[in-house]
Amino acid sequence: MKAIGDLFIISAPSGAGKTSLVKALLGALPDIRISVSHTTRDPRQNEQEGIDYHFVDASTFESMLAQDLFLEHAMVFRHYYGTSRAWVEKTLKLGQDVVLEIDWQGAQQVRILWPNTISIFILPPTLSELENRLRARGRDSEMDIAYRLGVSQEEMKHYSEFDFLVCNEHFDQALDDLKGIVRSIRLRQQRQAKQLHSIITQLLNP
Repeated sequence: MKAIGDLFIISAPSGAGKTSLVKALLGALPDIRISVSHTTRDPRQNEQEGIDYHFVDASTFESMLAQDLFLEHAMVFRHYYGTSRAWVEKTLKLGQDVVLEIDWQGAQQVRILWPNTISIFILPPTLSELENRLRARGRDSEMDIAYRLGVSQEEMKHYSEFDFLVCNEHFDQALDDLKGIVRSIRLRQQRQAKQLHSIITQLLNP
């Protein structure tokens, strides 16, 4: 008997390493998928439609919003982002865990609709390191970096709304922390009782 999957939210300020950590997490654990968000921003170099994002124009996004097709949505750095409600529900019912890589605004919306969501916030070790990582990406102007740093500090004020905190000072340690969180959630009694139903039945009815 396969249990319904769990819904995970992973949030972080821009430049904290969230995307790299999530990609590594998905590669390390089975039965976990990431939701591909819809966005109105333009694709960056090497980003692919349907893999990194579903890229849509503002009118299309607003039409989908009016039809209540999003589990959550938010305006981030002047662009819309949204999570497909139907895809998330379908994937969870298949017994696969789902990761939403979204900001704190979206996390607040999801918690209302899906109270059992497990939320994780990733912190950088210092503000100077966060700035260094933004600069290392080589795709933001000085004005953009200053803007992102200001927004990041506002985002980090919401850390206390999340269930788990992970500091990405050392990538491998942060990844181990994320894997540990997912594994611990999968071992909860209610989920394991469904997974191990046949074993439990045999043990209790020899």
